[in-house]
Amino acid sequence: MFTSIKTKLHVLALTIAVATAAFAGTNSAQAGTLENLERERAILVQTFMNPTLTPEQRQASIASTNRRLVDLERMVLRDKSLRGKNTKVVRRAFKSYDVSFMAHASAEKNLTLVDNWMEQFGLSTETLMTAEVGRR
Repeated sequence: MFTSIKTKLHVLALTIAVATAAFAGTNSAQAGTLENLERERAILVQTFMNPTLTPEQRQASIASTNRRLVDLERMVLRDKSLRGKNTKVVRRAFKSYDVSFMAHASAEKNLTLVDNWMEQFGLSTETLMTAEVGRR
């Protein structure tokens, strides 16, 4: 009879743990379309600057991220919940279109994602190639 009670306690503990996990999952924060776009854009910038990637790996990663970016940018542009919001994040995203909507902006300018991103911050391939490594 003792093992039966012990087994019932294990089952009860497991049931409580599963119920708690399920309940906690329903209260988790949901990221909006703009937050998802920002996260994906940050991943792309990390890929641009990752020195451990080979050029082939970098191109493959940028290509797959570009497809996701295009989809996320379309979602943000069509997101009706952003229309009435006057938050700093929303204002900044739409104010700096070329940075926030990198995939669309680079396609409109007929530039690669990397070139479009560098152009927004005053960099070019030529300036990077002529830059010298040194100490200030």
